[in-house]
Order: sequence, then C-alpha cells, then structure tokens
Amino acid sequence: MQLFETVREMGHEQILYCHGKNPDIRAIIAIHDTSLGPAMGATRLYPYINEEAALKDALRLSRGMTYKAACANIPAGGGKAVIIANPTDKTDEMLRAYGRFVESLKGRFITGQDVNITPQDVRTIQQETNHVVGVEEKSGGPAPITALGVFLGIKSAVEFRWQTQRLEGMRVAVQGLGNVGKHLCQHLYENGVQLFVSDINPEKTVEIKNLFGATVVEPEEIYGLDVDIFSPCAMGGIINSQTIPQIQAKIIAGAANNQLENERLHGQRLIEKGILYSPDYVINAGGIINVYNEMIGYDEDKAFKQVNNIYDTLLKIFGIAYQQGITTNDASKRLAEERILQARAIKNQQLAA
Repeated sequence: MQLFETVREMGHEQILYCHGKNPDIRAIIAIHDTSLGPAMGATRLYPYINEEAALKDALRLSRGMTYKAACANIPAGGGKAVIIANPTDKTDEMLRAYGRFVESLKGRFITGQDVNITPQDVRTIQQETNHVVGVEEKSGGPAPITALGVFLGIKSAVEFRWQTQRLEGMRVAVQGLGNVGKHLCQHLYENGVQLFVSDINPEKTVEIKNLFGATVVEPEEIYGLDVDIFSPCAMGGIINSQTIPQIQAKIIAGAANNQLENERLHGQRLIEKGILYSPDYVINAGGIINVYNEMIGYDEDKAFKQVNNIYDTLLKIFGIAYQQGITTNDASKRLAEERILQARAIKNQQLAA
C-alpha cells in the first residue's frame, strides 16, 4: 500500500497512529472529512491479520461515515477508529490509554461503540475523554434503531423494485445475527417474511429459529439461496467476485459496513446481474442518527423522524442511479458530496464575511 497516495485519493484530512508501551496499545484514528461538523465514528477492536488491513478498514469505514452522515442530513463529519488487539487482551488500562488519544484531538473526533467494544468499555474510555457517545444508551442503544432503518430500507428497495410496500410472503436471507440482525429478523417476521438465517455462532441461529421460525443454513450456503432479498448484517467485503455469481436474490439490503469488496467493480457486476443494491452507509445510518441525538440531547420523536427519512433517501438514490445509468453506490456518493460541497460553500462565505 502506498500510504500517502491512498490517503490522498480517499480524501482524508488526518490519520493518527496511536502507540503505547505501558499499556501496550496499537490504534488508528482516521478522520475523513469535517465539512459538516466534527468527525463521528465508532471504535472497533479487532485482531487484524496485519497493520495494513487495519488501516484499510479505518480508511474505508471513516469515508463511509462521511457519506452516511451527509445522506442522513446529520451535521457531522466522518471518522473511524480501530484498535488492533484480540478481545481477550482488552484491559481497562488499554481503553483508558486509547481515551487519552481521543482527548488529544480536542473534539475533532467523537467516538462510540463498535465491534468488541461494550457499553462498559465506552464508560471506561469516558474516564479520559468526554468526546464519546453511547454511554447512556438512550433508546436501548444503537442496535434497535439501526435495525429499524435497515427494515425501512428493505421496504424502500421492495417498493422501487416491485412497486409494492408489502413484504408478506417474501423470502429473506439474513447473514449475521448480532444485535442488529436479531432486531431486523423480528421486524421481518412481524411483517410475514419467511426467514433464512446464518451465523458463525450456532446459539444465535437456534435462538432466531425458535423465536421466528427461521430456517437455519450453514454460513457458506447463505449466498446461493433462492430468496427475494439478501441482507448482510455481519462483517464487510462479502459481496465479491466469489459470492456474486451465487446470489439469486434481486435485492441486497443489510446492515453490514463496506459490503462491496471493490465498490466500482462489484457495484457494476450487481447491475449486470439485475440486483438492486442498497448502499450500506445509507441503509444503516440509524446508528449515527441515534448517537448524534444522544449527543445533542435525546428527542425520541426527532430521532425516529430522521430514521424514517432513510426510506425516502434510498428511493431518491435508486431513482438517480436508474436515470443516470450509474451504480447506486455512485448515486449515493453524488448526493452526499453535493451536501458536503454546499456546507463548504456556506463556511467559506461565513469566513469571507
């Protein structure tokens, strides 16, 4: 990887490498764009195979957060942090050291909970910095509202694809049954969907089978099922050259971040195969909507109104993509970048005044 060239191409403002010996910590904070406001992005703790993989994840996720906030009309920029560690090696001392790195940015970066970071971990980080959200977990934390946004996004894709809002009788394959995946399954079940599910944890699949009558399949079988909708709700990079030929679903709409392994190549291949893709950072924006509203003073009605806008935003993106003959990913980026450019123009006018 050519580090500076990659950062320049992706448009990042700042990359911070966090290293400490006592306690031992290796972390990366990536700030993509702060035109709309301070960079918001959760912290992920993961045993990456190498530092390059960690950096790539931070760069892609932080850029996605910029587009996510812009498409959701949230006055925040995009950032992301990754801590390179095995969850079993996580300590309070490590988390507090990380909190001091966040504090050093003086509010330029605001973080919260992601993979392998618990609400208690967030409270530990908060001992060193106030630039953290999700501590109080109002509305039950980000998972329920994220799942609601994904559910609305699925309905939006169904309306655009088949001109109906009814999900009853449709077959949906859900990959990944964490907190978001579980809540999504409940929404789908309550709307008469036939569920097919997979997860690397068999206890989770048994729970969803018992709760919602789902059909459990092996993780490697989930891609090739004869279903209407495929909903990835686990890790990213799963829409790729190996899986696309297997996919029979006509819609891909799920909560996972960075679903397309290669945005340009695989976005185009989905078009060629006649599959409607709901851009991940648009459909899963419920999380950032939730934590942003916690930060400014939680108003449940306002937060849920913003989540409901995901439905109309996706319809607009699908329409742009269809009219202009581009991928839905490119259409969502154009929408986000228009809003970012407008914000920059306003800031420049205010500075010049």
